[in-house]
Amino acid sequence: MTEQTAPARDVFEYALVRVVPRVERGEQFNAGVVLYCRAKSYVAARTHLDEAKLLALDPAADAAGIRAALGAVERICEGGEAAGQAERDDAGRRFRWLIAPRSTVLQPGPVHTGLTADPEAELNRLLDLLVK
Repeated sequence: MTEQTAPARDVFEYALVRVVPRVERGEQFNAGVVLYCRAKSYVAARTHLDEAKLLALDPAADAAGIRAALGAVERICEGGEAAGQAERDDAGRRFRWLIAPRSTVLQPGPVHTGLTADPEAELNRLLDLLVK
């Protein structure tokens, strides 16, 4: 009998991206996940805007503007020219930039950690579990 070894797992960090349509009411819902794995120089975001939920919380919300801001989060993670000022930053710096509060409508949640052998699969799992 041969012994099977589990795939190596690396530490990762993630934060939820929350939509706060009317900050004065304090209501929010999850609309994305940003995941960073230093060992693999990996940073990526997946987003999903529940427009029905958004409009239930604020019928006057700018859904197109929020969708565009969520798309910008994904582009910053990808790096390169689409990331704007962050195009030359490494994965860790882009992650830290994204989890710093800067907007009233899109707000990062606290950072959590875990272990994974596949950051991409973990990101998709977290999106399904915590956002959709």
